Amino acid sequence: MAFASTRSPDKKISFKEAVFRGLAPDGGLYHPDTVPDLRELFRSFSPDTPFTEIAGRTLHTLLPQEFSREEAQAVCERAFSFSPVLRKMDEDLSILELFHGPSCAFKDFGASFLAAVMDSILAGRDERAVILTATSGDTGSAVARAFYGSSNIDVVILYPSGRVSPLQEKQLTTLGGNISALEVKGSFDDCQRMVKEAFVDGELIDRILLSSANSINLGRLLPQSFYYIWAAAQVSRNERPLLFCVPSGNFGNLTAGVLAWSWGLEVERFIAATNVNDVVPEYLESSIFTPRPSVQTYSNAMDVGDPSNFERLLAIFGGDWEEMSAVITGDTVTDAETLETIAKVEKATGEFLCPHTAVGYLASRRFLEAYRGNEKPQIISLGTAAPGKFTEIVEQATAKKPPVPEQLAGVMELEKKSVMVENSLEALKEYLLKSFG
Repeated sequence: MAFASTRSPDKKISFKEAVFRGLAPDGGLYHPDTVPDLRELFRSFSPDTPFTEIAGRTLHTLLPQEFSREEAQAVCERAFSFSPVLRKMDEDLSILELFHGPSCAFKDFGASFLAAVMDSILAGRDERAVILTATSGDTGSAVARAFYGSSNIDVVILYPSGRVSPLQEKQLTTLGGNISALEVKGSFDDCQRMVKEAFVDGELIDRILLSSANSINLGRLLPQSFYYIWAAAQVSRNERPLLFCVPSGNFGNLTAGVLAWSWGLEVERFIAATNVNDVVPEYLESSIFTPRPSVQTYSNAMDVGDPSNFERLLAIFGGDWEEMSAVITGDTVTDAETLETIAKVEKATGEFLCPHTAVGYLASRRFLEAYRGNEKPQIISLGTAAPGKFTEIVEQATAKKPPVPEQLAGVMELEKKSVMVENSLEALKEYLLKSFG
């Protein structure tokens, strides 16, 4: 398997090259040039197959020329000291908990894998890389934890001032060392635009080995497919169709699941659950994609008005709206509905949900209630972050404080260290050249 830009399909590069380039020179996203059939591999997995084994075998099967079986397994063992957890809510709905890693969010899977791959590549080179990443909340903390202490890699995180939770901000801004945080006067979309512009700036590319840890980077997106494969191996099919519901913002998580589906994972449909930043659900209904400025919500990591990975989704379906809408259903959840869902679930089960997970939970319930087919589906809805990362919102909904994960204990007492910058390429470029050029 090779990889090409979504905008220049004839120019192919290896996975390891794509990892360091991040964004293609033409501004497109790197994407697999072939669609392998992995059905036989997927059928060989059982509920007892360890997550790291599923990840390692899938990686080697996809990229045998770049990772031997031993190398693939070693990378995955190093990356994943944590695993997904499938929590059954009832006969129809389970939550795939992806928040048991170091930053307590699903993005630990992609960030930890990317760090393991990059470190293994750079170990044999006399080079130092700079990772640029934009965050609306959880990406930055996952990347910071994954790369912290690396001797070969510096990380610069851009986040929108006043638009991440207090705990998320402390996770981004308190590590120091090889981790720097830029507080941008603007939105997440501004942060993402600045990162994209940096990757096509000739002077920056010439003077600094730049890469990205956003889901625009293939090395962060690809490993997210592993937990869909693991989750599908856990459930008893019993002829019931399997659906995944994915709380969605920049759409990397959903794209990873759809990639696994394209390789043969037996999934009937995906539900793209968004907050009121619902440009993709609108597209799925109307066939018209209209990006717009993002709106601030309680599910802040999903406050994205122009999702980058939509370009990859289009590539998977060959730009065919009918094909995409036959596989992906959209749903939109408001802040009021998010709070109500958190409260209802806690009252009924004693379980807390983070606001993003609550968006997926409600979209799943609504799909099940409206379903009119012969065989009721089973839905796995992704639990994207620990509720203890969003204490204020969960407490507002339930009048109770969720437990703070052990990994995050004491982080609020640490000193914030960030640099305030304007939302322009010029401001970012000045900082990068001064610091690393």
